[in-house]
Amino acid sequence: MRTVGVEEELLLVDPETGESRAMSAAVLARAEREDAGQDVFEKELHEQMVEFATHPQSSMERLLAEIARCRKEAAGHAEEIGCTVAALATSPLPVSPAVGVNERYRWMEEQYGIATREQLVLGCHVHVSVESDEEGVAVLDRLRPWLSVLTALSANSPFWQGKDSGYASYRSRVWQRWPSAGPTELFGSPERYHRRVADMVATGVILDEGMIYFDARLSQRYPTVEVRVSDVALHAETAGLVATLTRALVETAAREWREGREPLDPGVSLLRLAAWQAARSGLTGELLHPETMRRMPAEAVVRALLDHTADALADHGDLDRAREGCGRLLRDGNGAMIQRALLERTDSLRDVVTECVRHTQA
Repeated sequence: MRTVGVEEELLLVDPETGESRAMSAAVLARAEREDAGQDVFEKELHEQMVEFATHPQSSMERLLAEIARCRKEAAGHAEEIGCTVAALATSPLPVSPAVGVNERYRWMEEQYGIATREQLVLGCHVHVSVESDEEGVAVLDRLRPWLSVLTALSANSPFWQGKDSGYASYRSRVWQRWPSAGPTELFGSPERYHRRVADMVATGVILDEGMIYFDARLSQRYPTVEVRVSDVALHAETAGLVATLTRALVETAAREWREGREPLDPGVSLLRLAAWQAARSGLTGELLHPETMRRMPAEAVVRALLDHTADALADHGDLDRAREGCGRLLRDGNGAMIQRALLERTDSLRDVVTECVRHTQA
């Protein structure tokens, strides 16, 4: 059974005011003292955020438990130094992001200017094991049309600099400012994939292979496909659902490859439109159906994702979990819908943040 690992980025906020706090260095220092050698928490581009990575898991129950534990531990470390964590993909309140003191980050700030300074966005990356680069690239080619549905399910960034952005996942739109971000063409083979990556690095526009920000890529460090399209989810359960669906998509794609089925190829232009539509409406309007690239109600497209991956979900024992999770999001709302409902009820973005702190560990 394929293993799955999750990386989540969390926003550091003041527990009283909801404002972002540039305290990642202090949080990481405390985590290192308390959990020496665990290597769970990592520094990120901005001082207002902290990242954790789970261990690879084959059981979704264990993965969800680890996500919840890491969120709780992150909150504990933060609270010891006067802040806390919120699983928000953008800060609802105005913020002046502070780029970390790091040679790599300083290179990025000089190279990309305001795009780096404004890039305080927080995502969820899902790693799914693959047997080889050949299988991994075959999976990448076949995942492409379905990734926008994961963005819609996880959407959790409706606010930007104190205002409603008009998007469910504005994080994904800000992320597209990186020159290497977004959907890719078909690669067809590991050789073509690695040649494209090498050619991109050789331009000097990006620093190294770590800055290949494709929607889905081969991981540099692990024998995995890394899917990078999701907002950090407000609830751990939603992160677990995204991981469950991602594994099923990877397994379904690998089976199609082994059966000799050619990948769908709507082209990068249509994939960009699908990603934009998912970011704009989330689960509240229409999405582009991955097989037809035509608009359909979000609920119908989510059902199509479940149908597409049903065999893999069932073989992993995850089908009921995935159906229940998708049904819950469609019924109760994803993070973007909950944030907007909180603002309507409280008329205060500060209250939105402080309430989302509670949701983060719920």
